Amino acid sequence: MDRIRSTLYLVFMWLTIPIATTIFLIAYPIPYQYRSKLISSWSTITLSVLGFLCGLKFEISGQENIPDKPCIIFCKHQSTWETMALQTIFTPQVWVMKRELLWIPFFGWTLASMKSIAIDRGNGKKALKQIVDAGTKRLNEGNWVVIFPEGTRKRPGDKADYKIGGAMLASKSKFDVLPIAHNAGEFWPKGQYVKKPGTIKMVIGPVIKGSELSTKQIKQASEDWIESTLESIYENKY
Repeated sequence: MDRIRSTLYLVFMWLTIPIATTIFLIAYPIPYQYRSKLISSWSTITLSVLGFLCGLKFEISGQENIPDKPCIIFCKHQSTWETMALQTIFTPQVWVMKRELLWIPFFGWTLASMKSIAIDRGNGKKALKQIVDAGTKRLNEGNWVVIFPEGTRKRPGDKADYKIGGAMLASKSKFDVLPIAHNAGEFWPKGQYVKKPGTIKMVIGPVIKGSELSTKQIKQASEDWIESTLESIYENKY
């Protein structure tokens, strides 16, 4: 049954993503702060359909920790789910991501229209400079900057490997970091389209002050909070 329901959801996405992408691209001349609301609305719809078809719902705690102004979001990357969920909470937002994602038809075109910071992960020094320079610019423009600090999706229980780029952006720009943990990988795992019914837990943590800590301290503080919080919300032991 889970496979059938997941297939129906996949069909829904295949049929509607080209339509949504066309709308996003037509709206490109509109200021980004307004275009981002379209993307947020689309994400809300897709998560509602996900809950209806696959029985996969979610609950969010820690929203009182969200600051009044945009900052840098460090989010655990386990699934496709969080890329949609974050859009419903933080608007407008931009992502730091690998540039290869821009080459994906429809999805990549949308990312290109979202002021994304597309980096070449094979060129570490240049990528770091791009994260700091472009990230600071986006933050000063009033955007939330979303970073998946491990750089790629990990399965629950996989060893954490946090990169330095996001912490360096926080230290150099003096913007705060908002850490986020969730267990979406237990229901919608990396590399699988079958989604298990249940309730994903997302926890938004306390702000980590970019103006008060070094790059190394920011990286360690965010990793410690996210990984320890994961242990408390996982449904299984890893």
